[in-house]
Amino acid sequence: MDKAHLKDLWWGTALRGIITLLFGIAAVFWPGLTLVTLVYLFSAYILVSGVFELIAGIGSAGKATRWYLRIVMGILELGVGIYLIRHIHVAFTTFILLIGFILIIRGIIDGVSAFIDDTMTAVQKTITFVVGVVALVAGIVILGQPSKNGVAFVWILGVFALVAGTLNIALAIDMKHYVDDVTSKK
Repeated sequence: MDKAHLKDLWWGTALRGIITLLFGIAAVFWPGLTLVTLVYLFSAYILVSGVFELIAGIGSAGKATRWYLRIVMGILELGVGIYLIRHIHVAFTTFILLIGFILIIRGIIDGVSAFIDDTMTAVQKTITFVVGVVALVAGIVILGQPSKNGVAFVWILGVFALVAGTLNIALAIDMKHYVDDVTSKK
């Protein structure tokens, strides 16, 4: 993988991590948000994530093993984001189900990516796998109780976003160090 592509990826990963972290802070510290506000916040987050995944997937085509998984995830995230924006008054149970499924799919794709992508370092593979496991667990927990308690759902979603955002920022930092090491050796 060329260094210009890696440089673009670390930047996008850092931005995605920051946005995820901000969403997590909002969800954890304001769990009593109205459903409409939460739908707007989550829609913005998932749309940005989907755009990032599409750009990274298209940019990685032919350069990384998992480029097609990133495109699939980007399309799914954009689809959910657009659906939620167009149906802002979605039922709470529908909203929970969409988030649960998208987290499970994200977890599976990240878990698989950690094993099949031969362009990632060991640290990057570990972080990607951990993000995948956290997403998978959060999705299963959310789907396990789809309409029981709104505040608990928001906290689970917020904690997931705090952990995933922090890990994505760590991944971006590792990618940046890797780019710097490759650049300095040439």
